[in-house]
Amino acid sequence: MEEKILQSYRVKEHLLDEVFDHNGTIKKPYKKLYSHFNKYNSEDFRKVNDATKLSFLMQGITFATYAENPKGTERIFPFDLMPRIITSTEWAELEKGLIQRNLAINLFLKDIYNDKKILKDKVVPSELIFSSVNYNKYMVDFEPPGGIYNHISGTDLIKHSDGKFYVLEDNVRCPSGVSYVLSNRDALKKALSLLFKELRVGTVFDYAEALSTCLHSVAPEGVDSATCAVLTPGMYNAAYFEHSFLAQSMGLQLVEGRDLFVDHGFLYMKTIYGKKKLDVLYRRVDDEFLDPLVYRADSMLGVPGLMDVYRQGNVSIINAPGTGASDDKAVYSFIPQIIKYYLDEDPILNNVHTYQCEIPAEMDHVLNNMENLVIKPVDQSGGYGIFIGSGASKAEIEEMKQKIKSDPREYVAQPIMNLSTHSTFIEESNCFEPRHVDLRAFTLLGHDYQYILKGGLTRVALKKDSLIVNSSQGGGSKDTWVADVE
Repeated sequence: MEEKILQSYRVKEHLLDEVFDHNGTIKKPYKKLYSHFNKYNSEDFRKVNDATKLSFLMQGITFATYAENPKGTERIFPFDLMPRIITSTEWAELEKGLIQRNLAINLFLKDIYNDKKILKDKVVPSELIFSSVNYNKYMVDFEPPGGIYNHISGTDLIKHSDGKFYVLEDNVRCPSGVSYVLSNRDALKKALSLLFKELRVGTVFDYAEALSTCLHSVAPEGVDSATCAVLTPGMYNAAYFEHSFLAQSMGLQLVEGRDLFVDHGFLYMKTIYGKKKLDVLYRRVDDEFLDPLVYRADSMLGVPGLMDVYRQGNVSIINAPGTGASDDKAVYSFIPQIIKYYLDEDPILNNVHTYQCEIPAEMDHVLNNMENLVIKPVDQSGGYGIFIGSGASKAEIEEMKQKIKSDPREYVAQPIMNLSTHSTFIEESNCFEPRHVDLRAFTLLGHDYQYILKGGLTRVALKKDSLIVNSSQGGGSKDTWVADVE
């Protein structure tokens, strides 16, 4: 008898598998999905998988991985056909936690650039903030239109073997990935249309409208009908697909720095009909390249004079420059105190215990327990620079120790968390195998406006036993279903 595609699947001991329990029994939320997938044998499933990949190629759903190719050649964004299911009950708790966390981060950003009460009260060390490379002195004594800094946040969460979600990182500079959520959903809607209805899966297709509402809500004072645009570094950027996708989805112009100019205190876009005033700029360009008159003089990506227009209140920048001061990984460990300080509430979402290497006692602990820790640079994103002690050689450990000793402020350490695993189709073996996953959840904050994308991006570590799920490090993705199944 021919073996079905999930028949040989084996759960890893000591790890939480999202689909099966440790006896190999399918979990209740996945029963209908299991029945559907297990109709296939490996040969038939591969055909379905190949057809989906071809669909992604035809749509140009790509990503560039600089880690593997210095020239950033684009490749198809890896996508797994089996979705991840999060129950509505679980999701409701996550939503409350995400709103709470990002509201507190916004208040924190407003405070550290203005009154600095939390620093004066010594809840967060002043030196930690002022030594951050992402603390932006051009934001001091300034409040953006609408009072919002982190309009768009991408919060990275994992489910640990204890069954609880933990926040790994807060990304509030230019979080990427939402275009793949929508593309993944579009692909699965075609392949699994009946299951969406049976499991009452929440939609993600309202994101573009929500983002547009968010942008318009923080337009400069006195602007009734704002003109918005998406600023991209250009087609050679790793996330260019996403930039163009979002602009098109919202019906906005996708612009580069050379398309914009400043005149008499306002920002304008060049068009074939002449100049057009811009009121809201959703920038996907890093702070240091935004304005060559203020930041890097050699930047060809930004607009000379943009920060002056911004500080005059004549344009809104999404996200505000300087937000990176709060997603510094050393600041992450203070988020529970930050939530308590501004909201007088206990944190809903869990933090992972974090060691600050610049504190001597904590650095000693890190240096003596390297094999059990993950070491992270505080100002990097995309999985770059992460060191996992359990898989490192003695030479690599010694090299990392020297880096920490020479620049303790640059590094934090966390215990190695047991990220949950999920059944994932592996082309090399032509069968489903467990792979570690995390979840990037997207939150929008506008003026009197809050929104959470129902589902987010489940990222998959495609290499066996790897804990690195980042797309820029070769990771893949899954559609994430918030389903009404308990």
